[in-house]
Amino acid sequence: MFQVTYSLDFRTGARLGAALLFMAALLSACSQTRESLADYIAAICAKPFRSASSAEKPYLTENIDAMTKMMIDMGIRPSGDVDRDFVAMMTPHHQGAIEMAQAELRYGQNERLRRLAQEIIITQQQEIAAMRLAVGERPPPSAAAPTQIAPHDMKM
Repeated sequence: MFQVTYSLDFRTGARLGAALLFMAALLSACSQTRESLADYIAAICAKPFRSASSAEKPYLTENIDAMTKMMIDMGIRPSGDVDRDFVAMMTPHHQGAIEMAQAELRYGQNERLRRLAQEIIITQQQEIAAMRLAVGERPPPSAAAPTQIAPHDMKM
């Protein structure tokens, strides 16, 4: 009985080892591409939007830029302090939400969604400040009120 269990474990280990070698080779091949991480993330985010109308492209472009920046900035080097790492990752996440809400204010027409976008901006700014203060960092500088962003097709 011991030998059967051992041979099954050996086969499973061999399969696992082969799978790991395959994944390592795949990762190695992928890492040799000339694309930067930003290009890679932007391509992933942009793929579903290729069929968008030309009128919607500026809005989608801003969102892709915000998502790309957010994903890159969330990739932190661990500090050994879970709380600081949490703030370091959540700050760009919240900033991405702010930038996406600002795009809604620039291009969106639905007044309920525009009000919600304003609330998102204010709430996310407050949360960034609270998180930074909680770990002894200075809060970010204050920003313009979101009501100052007019829709794209309106004249200021």
